[in-house]
Amino acid sequence: MKINAASFHILPVFIAFTLFFNEGTGQPSSGLKVYTRADTLRGSITPEREWWDVLGYNINVTPDYNTRTITGKTEIIFTAVSQGDKMQIDLQQPLLIDSIITEQTYYSKNIPPADVKIRHPFYQDNNVTIVSLNKPIQKNAKSSVTIYYHGKPLQAIRPPWDGGWIWTKDKSGRPWMTVACQGLGASVWFPCKDHQSDEPDNGASLTMTVPDTLTAIANGRLLEKKSNDDGTTSWTWQVKNPINNYNIIPYIGKYVNWHEEYNGEKGKLDCNYWVLDYNLDTAKKQFQQVTPMLKCFEHWFGPFPFYEDDFKLVETPHLGMEHQSAIAYGNGFQNGYRGRDLSQSGWGLKWDFILVHESGHEWFGNNITSNDIADMWVHESFTNYSETIFTTCEYGKEAGNDYVTGTRALIMNDIPIAGKYNVNDKGSGDMYYKGGNMIHMIRQIINNDEKFRQLLRGLNQAFYHKTVTTKQIEDYIIKQSGINFSKVFDQYLRTTQIPRLQYKLKGKLLQYRWVNCVKGFNMPVKINLGASEKWINPKTTWAKLNLPLPVNKLAVDRNFYIEKEEIR
Repeated sequence: MKINAASFHILPVFIAFTLFFNEGTGQPSSGLKVYTRADTLRGSITPEREWWDVLGYNINVTPDYNTRTITGKTEIIFTAVSQGDKMQIDLQQPLLIDSIITEQTYYSKNIPPADVKIRHPFYQDNNVTIVSLNKPIQKNAKSSVTIYYHGKPLQAIRPPWDGGWIWTKDKSGRPWMTVACQGLGASVWFPCKDHQSDEPDNGASLTMTVPDTLTAIANGRLLEKKSNDDGTTSWTWQVKNPINNYNIIPYIGKYVNWHEEYNGEKGKLDCNYWVLDYNLDTAKKQFQQVTPMLKCFEHWFGPFPFYEDDFKLVETPHLGMEHQSAIAYGNGFQNGYRGRDLSQSGWGLKWDFILVHESGHEWFGNNITSNDIADMWVHESFTNYSETIFTTCEYGKEAGNDYVTGTRALIMNDIPIAGKYNVNDKGSGDMYYKGGNMIHMIRQIINNDEKFRQLLRGLNQAFYHKTVTTKQIEDYIIKQSGINFSKVFDQYLRTTQIPRLQYKLKGKLLQYRWVNCVKGFNMPVKINLGASEKWINPKTTWAKLNLPLPVNKLAVDRNFYIEKEEIR
């Protein structure tokens, strides 16, 4: 799935200056981050990426637990959207490419005829390899490239916050292996076109060759289980839908599973659960939360986006990740976030955070995917808000309000939520709690929950299985709501400033305005004046409102993440 982006024929080093406010002093301070050539190669649409569109990946990998190494082969099937003769293939050091084989015509066979196999020269530039083809591939032609590689992949030390291959053992001392690579990129373990704008249109397959004593799970459905008569078994799983590269993941361990069916909006949805054998009974009890979660999310967001590939939860040694149709689950079969309520409201201990949050990503992050990681708020802000939606479904609207407003204590306002484009920069972690509160305010301003629900469902329909820019998402919300939220997006995504409502109360006169905000900020806000509730529409200049009775106290509705200041 390819979204055209600007080409970068010159690959400079970028230096970004970030202005933010010191939490302790309120004074501005400058942050400096240097982006390297490697960041640009990783994060931009280079000429060697621009001309070809990925149709599918066929990945083969054999991990060696004892040596912490892997050997592999990846076939990339693609179509040429314009003529090209050089390809950028991403594979992160210290992994090494052994050989690259290309063909000039796409064949449906696993192995093309020998006379079209040609070995081509390639050279490495940082974590990318530039492949020179023997002749240009013409526009609209289909072709493929197969890369053989090996090495010791980067090992994740603190997954999922850092990325790499995870080598560990379960409580019984048996090997347990997987990968976490969001942000760092899938090229940390297999060669690919490692940019979110290009998902394989026709899906992917992953074959894992592992010891007979272990089970290998991946995204989608099991296509084949083959004994190799040498103490190993090869497991092949296939995804039919487009999928983010970082979501294609192997899970290898002593797994057992059970299956359920969910009667969803598109019919029967297969739900499969894979956990370590000694956790089976505990997991069966905890995962009873899946059915009400799916019912809630389908109602609010639309049908589960990947019926063809099923819904799976797979136990992992790390906390969790939104791997499409094979969600990584490591929350210890307990409610909350590792047993804690992130909102401090009490409601966050009523349900399993990882089960709910990572499942929410199937709609926001996997179905709708940001074109650039700088727009990661599209994934995380909406998915953060899915926690509020689920709390509302289960316990009522005020419980949802308690939850989302309670998470504000976790907002840092360190740097803007929106990152820098074309350098693989994801911006602030405030994309979770601040972003979720921004969406909550948009819901308040729309002031019609059915209209808001249809907006969320509409997003998932309009951008079904697509990669998007933030502008597309913002424009859709503005158009469908009929409200110009552009200044709200600018304020909460692109600055660290909390808008402040300044006001003066004198008898029957209320004066008010916005400060500490972007130019032209005009967000309406709900206030309480004594016992009466009222909407006002402040701007950055003073406005007046004559009241029927004298009032000496103003309160802001708690569902708005703003500051207030009385001027006397």
